Amino acid sequence: MQPEISKGEFMKRTGIILSSALSLVLFFAAVACGPKEKTAEGPRAVGKVLGGPAKDEAVYVTERRGDGEISRLKMDFSALDRPKSPEEFTRLPHLPPIRQYNTGTCWCFGTVSLLESELKRLGKPETKLSEEFTVYWEYVEKARRFIREKGNSVLGEGSEPNSAIARMKQYGVVRGPDYTGLLDEKTEHDHSALFREFRGFLEAHKAGQDWNEEKALAGVRAILDKHLGKPPDRIDVDGKSLTPKEYLDSLGLNLDDYVSFISFKYLPFHTRGEYKVPDNWWHSTDYYNVPLDEFKGAVLGALKKGFTVVLAADISEPGNSGETNVGVIPTFDIPRGFIDQASREFRFTNGASTDDHVVHCVGYKKSAPDTWFLVKDSWETAYRGPVKGYFFYRADYLKLKVLMFMTHKDAVADLLAKFQAPN
Repeated sequence: MQPEISKGEFMKRTGIILSSALSLVLFFAAVACGPKEKTAEGPRAVGKVLGGPAKDEAVYVTERRGDGEISRLKMDFSALDRPKSPEEFTRLPHLPPIRQYNTGTCWCFGTVSLLESELKRLGKPETKLSEEFTVYWEYVEKARRFIREKGNSVLGEGSEPNSAIARMKQYGVVRGPDYTGLLDEKTEHDHSALFREFRGFLEAHKAGQDWNEEKALAGVRAILDKHLGKPPDRIDVDGKSLTPKEYLDSLGLNLDDYVSFISFKYLPFHTRGEYKVPDNWWHSTDYYNVPLDEFKGAVLGALKKGFTVVLAADISEPGNSGETNVGVIPTFDIPRGFIDQASREFRFTNGASTDDHVVHCVGYKKSAPDTWFLVKDSWETAYRGPVKGYFFYRADYLKLKVLMFMTHKDAVADLLAKFQAPN
């Protein structure tokens, strides 16, 4: 005998059944009313209705990690129509890709690369700038905040491009050969030992409730000098002795001209606020928040105007493949036609989209039905495939998995005009 249920419970259950039935009716109606091709059957036909040419297959692949192997779920890229070479793109001036090796400093490699391109855009001589000089001072400022906040501050290797800009404004810049961060004839960066010592030193201060800032920073600088070398106070430039800040001034770059954008519903659109990720360790609220269509359009618009763009993206994805140099969204994640503000926000709030990596976008390719972006990348995955140091991001990947971008304000003047001036 079935137990009796209340009228409210009956209506609730009935509503669920009707809702489910209605959903099925609408789904099959959509398939039936969608575009038809006589040759499209089964999954391929459904794929076209949902915004993609066909269903993408998921496969398990074995990848080497250190001394071992791991199995990961990835997209099958064998049938993907994709670019094969950077030469297929409209390319903007940039220096060749370089590797960050075993460090978490992509935020600085991407930002430095942007500024190197900016020098070329402005007609300045080609100049290789030092990433490690800015990294050194970023560690110092992270330690300073950690002490001032009595341990309530993120300690990690990661950061954001606007923090690199802030550090350059504070300490200046030098050329790559002036400060490599490589000691003892090393040729590859490895910050693993540095960071363990850095973190351990500051955690010891926290455990002992020792908040003497001068003492802590002296200890941190000793660790940095040991692993990276002491940064120069002055450099020789064409026979002149310049401080790093004087050298920055001589380059003709106005670092106040670089602006960062996000696209999230937790802030009102066309207002500024915080980018809520751990790598924004100093809780900067200088991010311009815009709707997703404006976000995506601004990246392509900047490139078309001749400005390159720094992107912060999630790269730990089944549609991101160093072996094939591509970043796309598989249909088994979400069909392209369904990517919108809500699906982007959902993945950010549940942790499926994270702020993994910073890259430098230096070109684009429009070929129906897709737009692709040429990305200069310093991480190891960009060196596994046939094209070394680059990725090709499809537009759907940018919409769903690129969480922040930074570029020159002149590239996005129309977008900035939608923001009210602060009181």
